[in-house]
Amino acid sequence: MDLGKLATETRNEQTMELDKLSTAEFLQVMNREDQTVAKAVSLEIPQITKVVDAIIQSFNQEGRLIYMGAGTSGRLGVLDAAECVPTFSVDPSMVQGLIAGGMKAMTVAVEGAEDSKELGAQDLKAIDLTERDVVVGIAASGRTPYVIGGLEYADQIGAMTATISCNKDAEISAFAKLPIEVEVGPEILTGSTRLKSGTAQKLVLNMLSTGAMVGIGKVYQNLMVDVKPSNKKLEERAKRIIMEATECSYDVASEMFEAANHQVKLAIVMILTDSSKEEASEKLTTAKGFIRKTIA
Repeated sequence: MDLGKLATETRNEQTMELDKLSTAEFLQVMNREDQTVAKAVSLEIPQITKVVDAIIQSFNQEGRLIYMGAGTSGRLGVLDAAECVPTFSVDPSMVQGLIAGGMKAMTVAVEGAEDSKELGAQDLKAIDLTERDVVVGIAASGRTPYVIGGLEYADQIGAMTATISCNKDAEISAFAKLPIEVEVGPEILTGSTRLKSGTAQKLVLNMLSTGAMVGIGKVYQNLMVDVKPSNKKLEERAKRIIMEATECSYDVASEMFEAANHQVKLAIVMILTDSSKEEASEKLTTAKGFIRKTIA
């Protein structure tokens, strides 16, 4: 597709005189345009739902969620994957972000990397992609060869494939079983897809990872019960989560936090079911990690 025909590459009629605006006026225009992004995402919720359900199914089969993209799209995938580790205490391999050009591309553009379909396939081969995994290709323009190459390989392997693009009838959509197309329209700065398109991609990624983690029992009520308390701040947050989930005192939360070897979810079940550490662990195993099912 001709780049000039993509909505993300056309000029925005509302922002033709950015260079004449005061700082405040510029920011008001930018904010007004940004407010349209969440609405555009909402129109894709039916398709996003299908992708979340596919990821849950994959996780339940010990599969993985693999994001792949180039430039801003790739960086956003890497960011979302990295945040899953401390938020949900998952192994770093469970949610992975691949970026064209490798990790050095997180800060420095790697010439030509996104133009290689072969590199996309190679990166998936390097992590031993299987049919249990879900590959989500991310490309604002919807035409990145690196992503297409990865999707083609994933399809050969039998993995579930999905995409996130910001143009309708995106090229990458044809290579995915579950394409998500969030049409945000022209950027305020022509062609700068790190702006509205990047915001839309981040919102969808938030939905995919958080929705899937809720679906496998990583959340109780609206609490991060599988948070990884890797520093003093997070240890205090963990104790507050225990207090919120059980309505216990700080002292009790602290005591049970230690008794559960800093496993927040385990401490909560110990309190709610008046169980020993071993009993609570067994209850959680039976409930497949869902706190609510241990108290049903």
